[in-house]
Amino acid sequence: MKKGLFLFVCLCPLLAMAQNNNAPSSYDIHDIKITGYLQTQFQKAQSAGITSFSGGDFSANSDSRFIIRRGRLKIDRVDKYSSIVFQIDATQNGVNLMDAFIQLHAPSVPELLFTAGLFNRPFGYSIIYSSGYRDFPERARVFQTLMPRERDLGAMVSFHPQKIAKFLTADFAVINGSGLSARDYDSKKDMVGGLNFKFDSLANKKLHIGFGGSFYKGSVRSNTDTYYTNNGHGFASNTSASNIGSNLKRNYYGANLQVQYDNAFGTTSLKTEYIAGTQPGVASSASLAGPYASQSFATQPATNLYLRHFNGYYIWLTQQIAKTRFSVIMAYDVYDPNTDIDEKEIGLAGNNTTAGDIKYGTLGYGLTCALSSRLKLTVYNEHVTNDGTTLSGYQSDLKDNVLTTRLQYRW
Repeated sequence: MKKGLFLFVCLCPLLAMAQNNNAPSSYDIHDIKITGYLQTQFQKAQSAGITSFSGGDFSANSDSRFIIRRGRLKIDRVDKYSSIVFQIDATQNGVNLMDAFIQLHAPSVPELLFTAGLFNRPFGYSIIYSSGYRDFPERARVFQTLMPRERDLGAMVSFHPQKIAKFLTADFAVINGSGLSARDYDSKKDMVGGLNFKFDSLANKKLHIGFGGSFYKGSVRSNTDTYYTNNGHGFASNTSASNIGSNLKRNYYGANLQVQYDNAFGTTSLKTEYIAGTQPGVASSASLAGPYASQSFATQPATNLYLRHFNGYYIWLTQQIAKTRFSVIMAYDVYDPNTDIDEKEIGLAGNNTTAGDIKYGTLGYGLTCALSSRLKLTVYNEHVTNDGTTLSGYQSDLKDNVLTTRLQYRW
């Protein structure tokens, strides 16, 4: 019985408070508490120097590497009316600030929570779900592109009824929009929010279901007199002196679903999320690889903007093996930065398309093992695919698969 409970806590942390990045380790009143986790890993790529969303690009002459993927140190404190969270990330690339926020709450109104500072954007499921508890090594490509490093600076109001509707959580935030690594580069602020539902004790407490919807409403400032919009077969230019300093819409809409079933064979977990909308990006170039042309900006884009309609999704499946320490994990995700054009049209003369418009799909599969309550081993292979285009260097599927072996320690 105790062993089964131990494995449930280790392998199926769906219900743990610590999974939410926008919260202290516990809301029980406590003095300074230090938690964190370290992820060290070895990776083998299909070819040297590839662009990768599995921990960053590989160096030009390397197809294998040892890296510290994440080295998180989190400090938090909670008193009667407030809490504070401060988190850093230390890797071979240096030390970066990850979280720094103050939360205010009143014991007489526990349903409301006010957060100010640097925190995770409250969009969907995977953005605020801690990387220290996630079964899969990385978030889906679509979320790494649209919301790199997940955080932003701003203020947020959260509503979580304690009695009538404990299953409901609502968040609304106003943020800079430029992410955690830079100051805002214009006077516009972005809005992001979500409404989520969670039912943890269905079917004799064996079934747990969560679902919700999210929105992101923002903009990107144009620094030139020209921007590009879809014309059915590519992009058409729009040129006017008034375009300098104008703001192009950056709007997303998303839906998410999580299902967990505790069965006789072992816990089964299915998580999925879909997002679509409009993203102002740029054209790929010799200095900017195609997959990053539609990425959200931390600084003012200096070149012409391309207004793209996109969509993307992921499906994550985790199956515990016969209530042991082992779980099989499988995932599939897709990111299409330009849903208005087929891959065979990308690169045709005169349509202004570039490698920034290419669609990617990733099939992942692997195994995890909870070596102890704190130590976890993950072996995971990602098979990344893209259809051929008429662009030089992108006429067939790129050789950019990655195998990851990771050891994680959490305290």
